[in-house]
Amino acid sequence: MKTRIIPLTTLALLPAISLLAKEKCEQPPNIVMFLIDDLGWNDFGCYGSKFYQTPTIDSLAHTGVLFTDGYAACTVSSPTRAALMTGKYPARLHLTDWIAGWNYPWAKLRIPDWTKYLPLEEKTVAEYLKEVGYQTWHVGKWHLGDDEKYWPENQGFDVNIGGNYKGAPIKNKQGCNGYFSPYCLPRLNNGEEGEYLTDRLTDEAVRLIEKQGESPFYLNMAHYAVHTPLGAKPELERKYEALVDSSYFHNNATYAAMIQSVDESLNRILYALKQKGILENTLIIVTSDNGAVHKISRSYPLRKGKGAEYEGGIRVPLIMNWTGKTPVNKKISTPAITMDLFSTILDVAKVKSYDKTVDGVSLWPVIKGTKEKERPIFWHYPHYHNGGARPYSAIRLGNWKLIKQYESDTYELYNLKEDIGEKKNLKDKYPEKVDELNNLLQKWIETVGAQLPSKNMDWDVKRERKTGKYAGID
Repeated sequence: MKTRIIPLTTLALLPAISLLAKEKCEQPPNIVMFLIDDLGWNDFGCYGSKFYQTPTIDSLAHTGVLFTDGYAACTVSSPTRAALMTGKYPARLHLTDWIAGWNYPWAKLRIPDWTKYLPLEEKTVAEYLKEVGYQTWHVGKWHLGDDEKYWPENQGFDVNIGGNYKGAPIKNKQGCNGYFSPYCLPRLNNGEEGEYLTDRLTDEAVRLIEKQGESPFYLNMAHYAVHTPLGAKPELERKYEALVDSSYFHNNATYAAMIQSVDESLNRILYALKQKGILENTLIIVTSDNGAVHKISRSYPLRKGKGAEYEGGIRVPLIMNWTGKTPVNKKISTPAITMDLFSTILDVAKVKSYDKTVDGVSLWPVIKGTKEKERPIFWHYPHYHNGGARPYSAIRLGNWKLIKQYESDTYELYNLKEDIGEKKNLKDKYPEKVDELNNLLQKWIETVGAQLPSKNMDWDVKRERKTGKYAGID
């Protein structure tokens, strides 16, 4: 199946607003949450990639707002998705690892008995939006519980297309073909043989937009791309194979082709919105659930990638665009994190009150130019990951970032303004800053009731050294 590519010039992202458009803008905005899986901080052209081609996303950034210091709530997928749905830190939810997580029973520390689903008692962004008249649609990856009762249709979504227990496309010897049909994914019928998953999910989203009536909608467009097992359309893969340049820190042709397909997906959604006459009153948010897999796409100058406690594992792109409402070509360095998207969405949708334990803050004042007081943001990952992380907690306040490593009971302190690559540990030079940030971190851990790892009485040092699966690569 061939994807129809709409020239960017036809999108007219900043048209003159007619009287009719002004009237429409008085209505609650439609909201498109465009969530990409495992995409790194600088995997777009507008964030510095010279190899990956993302003209649609770059155009959105240039006509909207780009956050330079956007963060995922966790270094892996499921906790970030839970944070987006609830506005709460994964540590508060006790949903702190991907589902079903890694199991290292021989490791030095024993991980806590964490929650492996999004509890139905938690009120999601979709449930809040439904209360104020929104239609709510989920298309793509869910990954917030193995049991069907935890899937999108039971968490506030009117429509669920492709959302299930899987965190990645299924590719196996039983005929499931990853990013190409047959997909074998619950809640998504297989298409014609060879149909491409990213295109198919886009088709489904476009159909929903085309059939929508007068009420506003929230589209949770959660692509499986660019998660492994990598799979790209052959013609695009050949294109990037011819463009590979060893001088670039990005050079994976398959991954590059997948990113182009994601960019084309957003292009088609924007075109559908324009054809429907509602683009001017739609807030578009583009981001990722965690950093890129380090071996596939290096996030230089950031350190490491998905599964790690360093910036490469948690810093992600974040772009917002609402024609006539967001500033044009504005870069914002204020740190923002996944839970803030929940609060921002409810803010623009005029939801007046919600759970007092929500951790996010609306980014709308910052977007409109209000200078916000510095606030700490936190991460808590009491788990092991083959991307390099061992159990840790971290805090960022201003330019300073403190990491507490639980295995060694040690700290790492970095000044991100001067050392974005986290190469120079300043803990010995600034012990007072370590104390200041650690006090804030410990208070937060207590406040949210974060689960902590414990001593493992079955620690097998020889097996740990022999396996080395979570050693990671710098």
